[in-house]
Amino acid sequence: MEDLLIKEKEAIVSKWKDLLVGTYPSETQRFLKTQKNRFANPVGSSIEDGLEGLYNGLIQEGEAETAFFSESLDRIIRVRAVQGFAPSSAVGFVFLLKDAVREVLGKTIRERGLYEELLEFEERLDGLALLAFNIYMQCRETLFEIKASEIRNRTSRLIDRACQKYGMPHEWADSPDTKS
Repeated sequence: MEDLLIKEKEAIVSKWKDLLVGTYPSETQRFLKTQKNRFANPVGSSIEDGLEGLYNGLIQEGEAETAFFSESLDRIIRVRAVQGFAPSSAVGFVFLLKDAVREVLGKTIRERGLYEELLEFEERLDGLALLAFNIYMQCRETLFEIKASEIRNRTSRLIDRACQKYGMPHEWADSPDTKS
């Protein structure tokens, strides 16, 4: 099976990319498919680099390092976390590789009876999906921390202005009586 995955790498990765791009709205899909410039389309570039790296790691003889997968996954998931995808949609692209492999290699897998090898490959994908979910959650936590910090800073500035406007000492805003 591994030789097939290597031989058909370009077709499988291309199909996987098409399936992932299909999760975006139609206007975004058109842009991601047509704009090839890395600077004009950094999202498309991140997707392409990430998918290529993930696929290369999956078809290696030995087990690829978690750090290697983390880096490739991060390229894609960070963007999807910022774009507000639901967790299942943000990490679901990993499972789309199963569809791509079955579509490109399905006939050959049936003819050669490579079901066990296919299951082994899909097990690796399942583990990759769990890692993807962890990365997604880390990205979302970071986003929420940034938002909370911005709100705290804005609130603090508003309190400072109010204290200045009404001639109140700033210490008043920090007193136990003003905290809920």
